[in-house]
Amino acid sequence: MEQRHLGRTGLRVSRLGLGTLTWARDTDDRDAADQLKTFWEAGGTLVDTADVYADGGAEYLLGRLVEGMVPRRDLVIATKAGSVLEADRRVDGSRRHLLAALDDSLERLGTDYVDLWQVHAFDPHTPLEETLQALDIAVSSGRARYVGVANFSGWQLAKAATWQLAAPTVRARLASAQMEYSLLQRGVEREVLPAARDLGLGLLPSSPLGRGVLTGKYRHATPPDSRGASEHLAPFVAPYLDEAAGRIVDAVATAADGLAVTPLQVALCWLRDRPGVTAPLLGARTAQQLRAALSVETLSLPDEIRRALDDVSAPVHRYPDHDWSTL
Repeated sequence: MEQRHLGRTGLRVSRLGLGTLTWARDTDDRDAADQLKTFWEAGGTLVDTADVYADGGAEYLLGRLVEGMVPRRDLVIATKAGSVLEADRRVDGSRRHLLAALDDSLERLGTDYVDLWQVHAFDPHTPLEETLQALDIAVSSGRARYVGVANFSGWQLAKAATWQLAAPTVRARLASAQMEYSLLQRGVEREVLPAARDLGLGLLPSSPLGRGVLTGKYRHATPPDSRGASEHLAPFVAPYLDEAAGRIVDAVATAADGLAVTPLQVALCWLRDRPGVTAPLLGARTAQQLRAALSVETLSLPDEIRRALDDVSAPVHRYPDHDWSTL
C-alpha cells in the first residue's frame, strides 16, 4: 500500500487507515484479529483507536493482538483522549485528565509509546494552552511520537496549530486533524481543510463511507445486520438517510456501474485522493468488508467522474467561506 507523510512531518503512514470504533463491542476478538491481519498483510500501517471506544476495550484488544500477531514496529498506532462519559461533561481537555488518560491508554495497549496521540475534541472550559501543553509533555517524555487533534472547528484548529508553531523548539507541532469527511459530509472543506493544508496538518477522515450509507446498502431498505438496524448505532446512521443523501448515493452507484466496480470503491477512492487528505480511516465490521475497501489501492477515478461527484455533492459555500467577490 502506498505510504504518505502525515502533514508536514517525517511520519509516513499507509494511505488507508484501520479504525477500531466497534472493536470489543460489535466486533469480537476473532473478527478484530482477522481485520488486523488482513490490514497488515495488505501493507497497512495506521491503526486508529481511542480510550473511550468500548470503555477502553478497543485499546485493550488492539494491545493483545499486536503482542501476539503483528510486530509493534510495523504499525503506526494512534489513539485519542479527552472525551469523557459523564452526565454533566462530554469533554475534558485539562492537563490532569489528558496525561492520566494517556498513561491508561499505554497500559491497555501494552506499549511504551503511541505513534500519534490526539485530543478527541475541543474543550471550551479549559484554556487551550493547557490542553496543548499536555501534548508537549507527552512528546517530550517519549510517551507520544507525534500529536494531533480531532473534531476541532476551523478557528479552533488554526488557533491550536499556530500556537504550537509559535515556539517550534519548545512545543510539538500538530501533525494531523481527524474529522468526519465523505461525499455525504463535506463541511470540513469550508474552514477546517483550508486551515489544515495551510498549517501543514494531514487530514484523517473518519466515517469515509458516510457511516456506511455510501456503500449503497440502504438504497431500498435497511439490512437487518447493518448499523442502521442496530439499536445503539441507528441514530448514528439516520442523518444520512434523507433525500439529499439519496441523490448522492444514486450518483455514486451510477458511477460504479459505469466503471464495473462497487459504490464503496468509488466513494472511498474519491475521498482518498482529495487534496489535503492523508488517510481515510476504515471502520469495517468484518475482514471481508475490510478487504473490499482495501481493493481501492489499484483504482483511480477518471477526471470526469470525479468532477460529476464533486458537483452532485457540492456543499453550499457563501461568505465568508469564499472570496466576497464571487457572491
